Amino acid sequence: MNPNPEEETESIPLTSMKDGEAEPSTSTPTLPAPVSAPAAKSKPKISTAVIIPIWMALSVSVILYNNYLYNTLEFKFPVFLVTWHLTFATIGTRVLQRTTNLLDGTKNVNMNKDMFLRSILPIGLLFSGSLILSNSAYLYLSISYIQMLKAFNAVAVLLISWVFRIAEPNRRLGLIVCMISFGVAMTSHGEMKFNLLGFIIQAAAVCFEASRLVMIEILLHGMKMDPLVSLHYYAPVCALINLVVLPFTEGLAPFYQLARIGPLILISNAAIAFFLNVAAVFLVGVGSGLILTLAGVLKDILLVTATVAFFSAQVTLLQVVGYSIALAGLVLFRTTGGK
Repeated sequence: MNPNPEEETESIPLTSMKDGEAEPSTSTPTLPAPVSAPAAKSKPKISTAVIIPIWMALSVSVILYNNYLYNTLEFKFPVFLVTWHLTFATIGTRVLQRTTNLLDGTKNVNMNKDMFLRSILPIGLLFSGSLILSNSAYLYLSISYIQMLKAFNAVAVLLISWVFRIAEPNRRLGLIVCMISFGVAMTSHGEMKFNLLGFIIQAAAVCFEASRLVMIEILLHGMKMDPLVSLHYYAPVCALINLVVLPFTEGLAPFYQLARIGPLILISNAAIAFFLNVAAVFLVGVGSGLILTLAGVLKDILLVTATVAFFSAQVTLLQVVGYSIALAGLVLFRTTGGK
């Protein structure tokens, strides 16, 4: 959650604008922040060696758990699941706000009606679209292939930032764009169970997510929010948006399946996604840009490997080569072209 709850929404920082810390590469629902700022009170510290494995385990668990719900338990209701995750996150962030200092960053945000309507609401609409579409893709595509397609997020963010003129094109970034695009094209060509509808849905999810990240840079430039503070503001907005969409997409069908799924699975699933966002706050605070980038790449590799080992996913040699090229381009983007 993130709160990519349903999957880890990949947080791709924009490039060529300013220097700063890199954010963790997550599927989501972890919310990115334009600027990472310290809270009013010091947060408890966790060493890098401890928080990175925790973050990676939670990130992989969210994706595998959601896939288990969709395809093993046959609970094929991504809109409902996203809505439930966001509702859980809404309650969770407010509990943490009253019992810990993890959300002291909210004191630095001057939230008013104008800011909500002009910034939070439009970004929330894009975020809801990203979450719903990215989760719907799991109904048609394998986890491994979706992770490979997510490598294109960086390219989409960069292209949109060029269109909005908040980053200037240059030859080096252009070559990185071509490198990542070529790698992703190879993985698609090598996919043995390619589904056109699933590909279109995931491509649309990438566009929504990239647009959201660019809109954050435009509308909330300089705003001091960490991932958990962002979740505090966006979760209730997105939950309400999804509640409006739910009757027109899935209707009452998911509610008839709740007794079969049981409260334990629903609560544990949402809790893992929520704790992923908590872990992201500590991760951003202790890791350098290079460490966070490498941790994100390693997490993606482990996730693809796990799907092959435990879910009998089929990955061709062409996909391995293409994904390696895309990941190498992503590392170059993060370490030389991105912050």
